[in-house]
Amino acid sequence: MFSPLLRHCVTRPARAAVARGRAEFASARRALQTQAQASKREGDISDAFASLSGQEFVPLAAEYAHLKTRLIRGNEDAIRDSWERLLRDLRDEIPLIVERGSQVIPQIDFKDLDDAPEEFSKELKKRGVAVIRGVVSEREALGWKDDLREYIRRNPHTKAFPSENPQVFELYWSRAQLLARAHPNMLKAQRFLMSYWHSSNPSTPISTRHPISYCDRLRMRLPGDARFALGPHVDGGSVERWDERGYGLGHVYDSVWRGEWEAFDPWESSCRLPVVADLHQGVGACTAFRMFQGWMSLSTTGPHQGTLLVNPLLAKATAYYLLRPFFSPKINHSDTSSPSAFLDPSNWSLDTPQTSWVQGATPGRGQELSAILHPHLRLADSMIHVPTVSPGDYVAWHCDTIHAVDRLHQGTTDSSVLYIPACPLTEDNARYLATQRDRFVRGVPSPDFGGGVGESAHVGRVGVDELKGLHNYGPHARAHYG
Repeated sequence: MFSPLLRHCVTRPARAAVARGRAEFASARRALQTQAQASKREGDISDAFASLSGQEFVPLAAEYAHLKTRLIRGNEDAIRDSWERLLRDLRDEIPLIVERGSQVIPQIDFKDLDDAPEEFSKELKKRGVAVIRGVVSEREALGWKDDLREYIRRNPHTKAFPSENPQVFELYWSRAQLLARAHPNMLKAQRFLMSYWHSSNPSTPISTRHPISYCDRLRMRLPGDARFALGPHVDGGSVERWDERGYGLGHVYDSVWRGEWEAFDPWESSCRLPVVADLHQGVGACTAFRMFQGWMSLSTTGPHQGTLLVNPLLAKATAYYLLRPFFSPKINHSDTSSPSAFLDPSNWSLDTPQTSWVQGATPGRGQELSAILHPHLRLADSMIHVPTVSPGDYVAWHCDTIHAVDRLHQGTTDSSVLYIPACPLTEDNARYLATQRDRFVRGVPSPDFGGGVGESAHVGRVGVDELKGLHNYGPHARAHYG
């Protein structure tokens, strides 16, 4: 038996080596994230997705075939069995989703957040999406929209997509956005939502009690618009989900790669902290950790009126789009008259060797999904509209959730939202805040988004001097724009 002193002498170099390794690892991650934030090219929301920019989905470089092979090496049989179990589960559950439609999405009134019903909590954990009613008053939300319209009117050079008929504006520092992000009710709603996450490691440096302000853009979609037709997709990177240098740094999806998709816990936070979600400097690719994406409604908007659709199969859908690149059909859809035969597990085999296809993934773009590339999700049926929302309602969805927007805005009024995600306080998010603060001071786009001059010359932009008294302005403070 070693004496305590000898044990200390033996283990001290090892501890020092581990500490150096951790420091080098953290430094390398920070360098990757700093590079991603510093080298964003100028762009708009179309640059974030291959489908909006007209890019085709094709096989990737050969390195991705090697990557896929490494991920499942030694677990091939377990992966095959896991895939078949997953397909059977999807076959059983999707009809239930179709039957219930928008009713499957849990809803809660803001006044009830301190005593959330058990059924709401259960459904949120399962579905990964929720509507919180009345986070701010309708009058206040409509006042913000009026202010935004005036801000845009005074600054017709504002960058937006599409340029000929703007629907999504590259605005980050307007008075309305700053007020909405910092509203005490919004902060309470964010804390409430993030409380559904947990950590298996009690020493994980993360606080869901202190939301950070992640400055995103806004949408004012007009009736008849079909250009902002963003189909099913997942933000937070694409190829990074399979890459050892991306989500692999936190071993986020290791249970899926072992053939145990049922063990995947989408609400475990500790594994998300080491993740690098932007390895390819994508415009709009998120480098901060957003537990929930979300938006504050500034309109009364219902299904087919330019609103959001979500896939409420959180864990199962995530497992599916992760495993899909490893399998191919024996008989293609075009070669059979039976859709059920095409989708049957017996028609799908594990690729040997693995191909370089990573369906819907493009380096530097968001992860996209389609009925052709991801047939078992039955996206035409399983993408569900969020219920009708009113000004002041907040809609939030888990960061792994597949979501989309109506391909055609068939309503008669605008569908307007402020994008406001729920982000915890972490070391990386704190560093992001420091960079974001500098962008605010200069009036240029937030770090994750396209570069350029942004709002630096905008009339009525809130500056550092106006921040302290910002809350004193009324909801229709026109003097701010004079």
